[in-house]
Amino acid sequence: MKILGIETSCDETGVAIYDSDRGIISEQLYSQINLHRKFGGVIPELASRDHAKRLTQMTRDVLSSGEVNIDQLDAIAYTSGPGLIGALMVGAAFANSLSLRYNIKVIPIHHMEGHLLAPFIENKDITYPFLALLVSGGHTLLVHVNSFGKYQIIGQTVDDAVGECFDKVARMLGLDYPGGPAIDQKARTGDGKAFNFPRPMLHQGLDFSFSGLKTSVKYEIEKHTPEMIGAPKMLANICASFQEAAVETLLYKCEKACHELGVTQLVMAGGVAANSRLREKVNEMDDQIHVYFPSPKLCTDNGAMIAYAGYMWLKKGIKFHEIVTSPRPRWSLEEVNNESL
Repeated sequence: MKILGIETSCDETGVAIYDSDRGIISEQLYSQINLHRKFGGVIPELASRDHAKRLTQMTRDVLSSGEVNIDQLDAIAYTSGPGLIGALMVGAAFANSLSLRYNIKVIPIHHMEGHLLAPFIENKDITYPFLALLVSGGHTLLVHVNSFGKYQIIGQTVDDAVGECFDKVARMLGLDYPGGPAIDQKARTGDGKAFNFPRPMLHQGLDFSFSGLKTSVKYEIEKHTPEMIGAPKMLANICASFQEAAVETLLYKCEKACHELGVTQLVMAGGVAANSRLREKVNEMDDQIHVYFPSPKLCTDNGAMIAYAGYMWLKKGIKFHEIVTSPRPRWSLEEVNNESL
């Protein structure tokens, strides 16, 4: 089977083809970071327009480089939500237009399910059940994955997503957008114990809170002059201490959840899963817990994860709707359990 995957949920345009025999045979990813950088965040209207500008040529290029004719596709999978409504509408309209023109099945995919399944593209050792930590600019979720398509959210953020917190702290420090990679880079030369930032809600169930951590960093910054904050050593120490607090909070909750559920496999995915300190610190977890990450290029939003998710639904025997053109900017991952089949 060959599945075309289209991702347009936010500020990355992703197109890829997954072949059930050969894996990802062709892919392209375009990041809009330079478009949004001067605003310090994503401008939805600009994101939508850029997706519309690029999708047609990117799809042609992916089909050509994969040596696949469009009529050889078994299905077209696209991100239907959650995400920015305008960006989602661009992808939905494009996918369904191809479906009508070439009489190809179309599969709407939950964006976070795409992230959750991304590690499977490169690692076939993962078995059910497992715990998934999905961390990005918009989400922080702990998910008990009983089997494919059966997802139970057991923990989530009550305020800022962890990736959003990285972006906001970076902005306070005058660092570049996006904040996650910028803080990660600065933190590598810093002391993670220089500042004792809080680990919010550490002993309060499995939910997360990062707003207080962000505020604590803000108060620390306000104690010093801009010149002091901008000094390389001070800047590196703040970044390292903030990052350490965020990472330790994530891993503590993951380890606690694994013990409570009795699972020994942990999958981490989403943009924040590319963080170098997070990948290092998993080695300090209970050695009975086996941790799986996607490669960094599959942590960011991408078409490959959407194509693979489409393949999984196609293999399971999804019942296709005629046309689905109503993207869902808000869509709980748990709702996937009762839909699509």
